[in-house]
Amino acid sequence: MRLLLLEDDMTVAQGIVEGLARSGMGVDHLESAEPAEGAIALTNYDLVMVDLGLPGMDGLEFIRRIRLRNIALPVLILTARDGLEDRVRGLDIGADDYLLKPFLLPELQARIRALIRRSSATTASEVTFGPLCFNLGLRTATLLKCHLDITMREWEVLQHLILSAPNVTTKQKLADSLSSWDNEISTNAVEIYISRLRGKLQDSGVLIRTVRGIGYRLELI
Repeated sequence: MRLLLLEDDMTVAQGIVEGLARSGMGVDHLESAEPAEGAIALTNYDLVMVDLGLPGMDGLEFIRRIRLRNIALPVLILTARDGLEDRVRGLDIGADDYLLKPFLLPELQARIRALIRRSSATTASEVTFGPLCFNLGLRTATLLKCHLDITMREWEVLQHLILSAPNVTTKQKLADSLSSWDNEISTNAVEIYISRLRGKLQDSGVLIRTVRGIGYRLELI
């Protein structure tokens, strides 16, 4: 899962980036909104977190501008502004959720997961695909009712595939979801994770099929 954070307070930003990284989420950080439109155009983000009190273009204007461009990326506002008018305006202008500072990391993680589920048209925290069961909140997986032993990156790849099924997930989308600006993951690395997952799913009735020239699709056989 790859996220974009717009936050000008470096202490707050560092805490968010490091905290989310420990749960397997890659976070790119910008201190202002101006370069963020270009970053969104170049990178397949799963969600953007926006502080309202940014220098230059404020967070509300940034949200307004990306919605005018019909960018459907989930937007989570993070701000110390606690007035009702600010909350209503932020949601009306196109934000999907609103979290007041100070907040605890588990709540931020839960809200991110909820928005990702919503954007994937999945409302439940537990998703099943044949004998494969994913708990998005606990970040655990079972296969044929047994614990599936996978690494954090394998979990991210499999999460994208199960949430996208039966649609195809592009190889570049998977690479972007595992990357951050200081740790870019290549599509060759994605192929390695796919190979490992295929070995772990062997003889289960769940298949990761390669769609040549595009990416991968999860299927039942």
